[in-house]
Amino acid sequence: MKKPSVLIVTGPTASGKTRRAVEIAKLLDGEIVSADSRQIYRDMDLGTGKDIEEYGNIPYHLIDIAPAGTKYNLFRFLDDAQTAVEDIKQRGKMPIMCGGTGLYVESYLKGLKLPEVPENTALRESLTGKSLDELTEILASMKTLHNSTDVDSAKRAIRAIEIQTYYADHPEAASGAVPSPISDALVIGIAIDRDARRQRITQRLKARLDNGMLDEIRSLLNSGISPDDLIYYGLEYKYLTLHVIGELTYDEMFEKLEMEIHRFAKRQMTWFRGMERRGFKINWLDYDLSDEEFEQSVMQLINDFEK
Repeated sequence: MKKPSVLIVTGPTASGKTRRAVEIAKLLDGEIVSADSRQIYRDMDLGTGKDIEEYGNIPYHLIDIAPAGTKYNLFRFLDDAQTAVEDIKQRGKMPIMCGGTGLYVESYLKGLKLPEVPENTALRESLTGKSLDELTEILASMKTLHNSTDVDSAKRAIRAIEIQTYYADHPEAASGAVPSPISDALVIGIAIDRDARRQRITQRLKARLDNGMLDEIRSLLNSGISPDDLIYYGLEYKYLTLHVIGELTYDEMFEKLEMEIHRFAKRQMTWFRGMERRGFKINWLDYDLSDEEFEQSVMQLINDFEK
């Protein structure tokens, strides 16, 4: 019988993915591989929602593997994730990928292999000083903008233009190696209705602020990381930094951040629906299932998969 080579637990922010992935890891003697684009950074804990305490004694990978202030990317994720998954399988354990970064999850399932795009100093200098609107217009002329991630900030937009320019100059790199889709992955999505999601987002934001998320931002700034580098990471790091450097009041920061996290969750769901249209099967399980119901549902999915 054919068994899944990897389980993937995904879904929008605040749906409880980590707790569910840990449940599955305990059930199947597995280890977790993070598919979150920000949890890879050290000292960025509350703002990225690492919830390390939830893992207990379950081993995890691709968390705290890069210093704050650096720029991790899809190329590095695909390489690191493949290495981690193969290592877990070689030790007879079940790899369980967990995260809500849809681009990472889908690219992994596609078996993409991307070239590492070097910095283009001359191009960067020519783009310095342009407004975000101008940069967005340039990028839109080079590719279809499916979401706003590439144009969250001027730095992101410049990097996206840099990548597209490299691909235009190196078409063989743009096509990359022939993808090797992973056909034996079981993808589980944690489904949560809009109202419950919004309530949990607000509750979680308040709890993280109460637990010292602003102190985390101040500590990162005091360590020498520039405000612009923190703002680059978006969401919590963008708005809390703007508050700490005096550009937003506390109430303005909270209101804008809460709104942006809601929008982010909506964009995540848009991505997952797009994945399904593109042929990826996501098996949705309700976020509020009891542990027993959830575990039974997972085992049923695995049994059906093996048939």
